[in-house]
Amino acid sequence: MSDQQPGETGEPTVPDDVWERFARDSEREIRASAPKEPSARARMVTERLRLQDEREADRAARRGARKKDPRPAAQPEGWRTGPAWREMDGRAARRRRVWAFLGVPLAVAVAVVAMKPSLLPGGLFGSSAKSAAAGPQLPAETAAPTAAPSARDSSTPTRKRPFAGSPAERWADGADAIIVPKATPVGSLTKEQVATALRQTKKLLVGANLEPATVRGGRPDTALSVIDPKQPRMLDDVNRMLRAPDRKHDPLNLFSRFDSREVALVGDVVKVRGRITFKAGEDAAVAVHADYTFVYPVSPVHGNKAEVTRTIVRRVLDVAFSDPRKFQVTPGKLVIRHYDENIGNSACDVYDGFLHPQFVSAMSTASPSGSASPTGPAVDPYDRSRDLRDASTAGCGTVSRT
Repeated sequence: MSDQQPGETGEPTVPDDVWERFARDSEREIRASAPKEPSARARMVTERLRLQDEREADRAARRGARKKDPRPAAQPEGWRTGPAWREMDGRAARRRRVWAFLGVPLAVAVAVVAMKPSLLPGGLFGSSAKSAAAGPQLPAETAAPTAAPSARDSSTPTRKRPFAGSPAERWADGADAIIVPKATPVGSLTKEQVATALRQTKKLLVGANLEPATVRGGRPDTALSVIDPKQPRMLDDVNRMLRAPDRKHDPLNLFSRFDSREVALVGDVVKVRGRITFKAGEDAAVAVHADYTFVYPVSPVHGNKAEVTRTIVRRVLDVAFSDPRKFQVTPGKLVIRHYDENIGNSACDVYDGFLHPQFVSAMSTASPSGSASPTGPAVDPYDRSRDLRDASTAGCGTVSRT
């Protein structure tokens, strides 16, 4: 039996005139909502605006500037892609080096030994003693020197006075010589953030040049901990230098390292002189500039252990500390933008990752394997008035004193 009631046919009961009206209304709404081809004038205006944007972006790129992002200030922190990493990395790679070692002819070396034979023994790791003849400690450096320090004292370095005869005898000792300037706000960075950048710069300098493990040829972990891991290739390059040093990958570009099997530090003091300055930099950053000279007294592990000489390393370092609220950087870390160095009294063209000071008592023996002969005029490694950026990109010269 069927449940269909009389008069039902199973077809829709909507009247035909209603269906026709529904179809007309639907067609009209579809036409109204369909995308329209822009007019020729509209296309011209759009194209002109697009070309104008491209020209402005190109000019901004050439100036090293950034276009202001149109998004509202309510955007979450860290939405930018980061500073001009490629530019920073390029600056870091533009390093210069002027190697210089004690390239005195043998006859002169013998004459020096004959005139100054007093090489006195002393404790290997005892503190350096100050002489009354050295004079008072120099005040901190506040500006670039205009000339090299005088060379009045001709005393010979000994274990008791490892800095005798050197301008460094009046310099401050170790990390205490690296004085951090008073922080002030810079751009969008607060006083506290600038202070962090300055402290981290000092930590980098100490870890790279004064930390005992680093100076004795170990891994400079403290210095590495300051470098921003987001800086492309920087840490990879540094680790490559430390793992397998060669001419193109030399850890001495950044770190002061001696081979403990060859030389030992005399006493527990490294003399230091220089200064740190800062200013507003690119990419919402504070740019920190450091220029320091480090003087290392050393003796040979084998041979005449009473002999003392010095290796002098000057480093010029530029780092940046960007605002983490505006760029994708690691808070509290530094980006290395540029570094230069000048090394006095180390064998030339030896790329094993260590400094190799030359000793008068060993002048008659062959230089370390691969070492080049000195050429060019003598250089005073204590002259802090020279601009390292104007120096030759490479060289093997002589030092006028150590």
